[in-house]
Amino acid sequence: MSAATAASLLGGNQTQISNIEAGRHGVSADRVRTLARLYSCGDQDYIDALAAMTGTRTRGWWEEYREFLPIGLLDLAEVEHHSTYVRVATMVHIPGLLQTTAHARVVFNAGIPQLAPYEVEHRVSHRIKRQAILHGDTPTPLTAIIHEAALRMGYGGSTVVRGQLQHLIDMGERDNVTVVVIPFGAGPLPGSGQSVVYFGGPVPQLDTVELDTSHGIELVDAEAQLINYRNVLDRMQGYAHKPAASRDLIHRIAQSS
Repeated sequence: MSAATAASLLGGNQTQISNIEAGRHGVSADRVRTLARLYSCGDQDYIDALAAMTGTRTRGWWEEYREFLPIGLLDLAEVEHHSTYVRVATMVHIPGLLQTTAHARVVFNAGIPQLAPYEVEHRVSHRIKRQAILHGDTPTPLTAIIHEAALRMGYGGSTVVRGQLQHLIDMGERDNVTVVVIPFGAGPLPGSGQSVVYFGGPVPQLDTVELDTSHGIELVDAEAQLINYRNVLDRMQGYAHKPAASRDLIHRIAQSS
């Protein structure tokens, strides 16, 4: 349905609909339900989830970084904050939600173009604050699928490596965190060329996938893409050791570092 048609049915104008769709104007729960009816949307769970997102927007903690970080990092923190669960698969990096401060600082110092010291510290503190979703009274469930290559990259030298690997073991013991490792020799993997982070929304239509690229963060939410990345993560997790065997492997690598 065109914006002009929707506006005529709603008793408004095309600019009003365009501003709502672009996020420039807020929308009430009643208006969401009216639009859903006009658009012949019969998925009640989806409509209820959208209606629950309306109302007064509050400033998240990530807003304090707006002058210092790329907008994509703020969007990432907001998506994480509202997620009902997170699944991440990484090939050569430790997932950001499971990085230690020392490891994160090494990663950001290695970026191109090189960041100034104060920029590194802003990014490190932002990354550590993001990890708050894994703690508290209602921590977000996280499944981390990590290739063995990421465990052996050696970022920061032996002290940093051992601290990071022990942190993975400790976090994997939490009830809401599952850490599994894909060992060398697992064979060709789907999606092995990039890291994938899957954020579960209150309903599947509101899920989001984050892809890390050389030009920054890309967030995708089209239904076909979501189905594809769910399948990719399922297959990758199928190649991984179970959690107990994964902890044993991480411990052996830490001892040899």
